[in-house]
Amino acid sequence: MKNKKLVTMAFFVTTALMLSYIESLFPFFFGVPGMKLGLANLAVVIALYFYGWREALAVNVLRIILSGLLFGNMFSVLFSLGGAFISFVCMTAAKKTGLSLYGVSMAGGVFHNIGQLVIAAFLVQTVEVGYYAPFLLIAGLVTGLVIGVLGKELLRRLPKV
Repeated sequence: MKNKKLVTMAFFVTTALMLSYIESLFPFFFGVPGMKLGLANLAVVIALYFYGWREALAVNVLRIILSGLLFGNMFSVLFSLGGAFISFVCMTAAKKTGLSLYGVSMAGGVFHNIGQLVIAAFLVQTVEVGYYAPFLLIAGLVTGLVIGVLGKELLRRLPKV
């Protein structure tokens, strides 16, 4: 890996960790337990468009493991990894099909929540967690759009390395 790319990747991971930390300081309560804005996903989306899926996957996995160790617990890592895996696969596929950055980010938000619902249903051994689905899907669309708008603006302003 070239030095500039390595430094840029470290910047993406650090930015994601800082955004995770900021988000943990200001818990938003939207009426659904565990729902967050997902600000750290901004670094993943930018890495996906800046470099590609391999680098974005590295940023995503490192962000989840490090933020789980620093600010969370094993359950938060498990939920995040479950949501992030499904989300990342869908974002990568959406990008390949030519969906806009907004659409890619919104797909990521929605499928991250779907992945977390699947993990929750498995852990608590009930499908009743599905009652949260409508709220989480709407939240995924809204937060995904916000992350997409921010990502588009940052990509426009960041110099290509």
